[in-house]
Amino acid sequence: MENDFLDNTTVISYSDKNYEKTTFSAISEIELSKKNGLIKWLNTYGTQYKEAFKKIINDNNLDDFLIKLLMDEDHPNKVILLENLLFITIRVLKTENHKFDSEQMIFIVSADFLWSIQEKSGDYFNWIRERLEGNKGIVRKKNADYLLFLVLESIIDNYQDTYQENAELSSIKLNASHIKPTPEFTSLVENRKQELFNFKKATISLKDVIIKLEKTEIKDLETKYFSELKEQTNNLISNIDFELQELESKINLIFSIQGHRLNEVMKTLTILSVIFIPLTFLAGIYGMNFENIPELKFKYSYFILIGVMVIITIISVWYFKRKKWF
Repeated sequence: MENDFLDNTTVISYSDKNYEKTTFSAISEIELSKKNGLIKWLNTYGTQYKEAFKKIINDNNLDDFLIKLLMDEDHPNKVILLENLLFITIRVLKTENHKFDSEQMIFIVSADFLWSIQEKSGDYFNWIRERLEGNKGIVRKKNADYLLFLVLESIIDNYQDTYQENAELSSIKLNASHIKPTPEFTSLVENRKQELFNFKKATISLKDVIIKLEKTEIKDLETKYFSELKEQTNNLISNIDFELQELESKINLIFSIQGHRLNEVMKTLTILSVIFIPLTFLAGIYGMNFENIPELKFKYSYFILIGVMVIITIISVWYFKRKKWF
């Protein structure tokens, strides 16, 4: 288990002038305390290494309440202030496929280090690692709080990019000129709405965490960075709400089209019924089996009745046309 943990764990140490990516042969070699002015980023893929987590916490004299927190299998989104560090949990969408599964991400941060624990392998943070290695931007001049800001910004950027990509595909498939009251089109709209609900739920949860971080006061940790992240989440939520309103309008339009078609069918059937009701009435009268119906003995009765029926039909059609009922 220890070797498996070490295989899924990386440690990056950096400062303004130094950068080092370290591999370890034993958990006891991992030191999170500030050494020679270096900030450390410990990243672990997998939340099942309970004993390894416990050993790192004890060896580095971290708040022992972390042991209890990390032993829990599942966490709601939360920000907990501990002794000179923060414990943060976020449920993050995995956007590599259209199922939009989620994973638990845990961050333990102080001024000296950031320990990120991800439930599944793979992330969106390679650009941060490249910045650290290439000394690009100001990240190596800052403490771990700025690194946490970049990690959260990366999650939001991934949400925005995925949302924009799917929004473009959706606008093509669900274009207003392509609206059809069919089960297939309705299914596309409902699937898109479900995607947006997933995005909105994840973004709101992330926003709540950012608001809590913004209000947190802890020694040597700056919270000013998180105001920008809050604005980014607000913008994304606004875009999602706008598209949800558009989709709702399309659903209403589908119902209106269906209602209009039903009305047209009912109008046609009603007109036909009104035309044929008097004809049926006449046919019913002269179809009775009474012997004393004088008209039946008249030589031209049949032709007169047919003529009357034609006249009634013409008058009915003329009246409907005049009323512009069809």
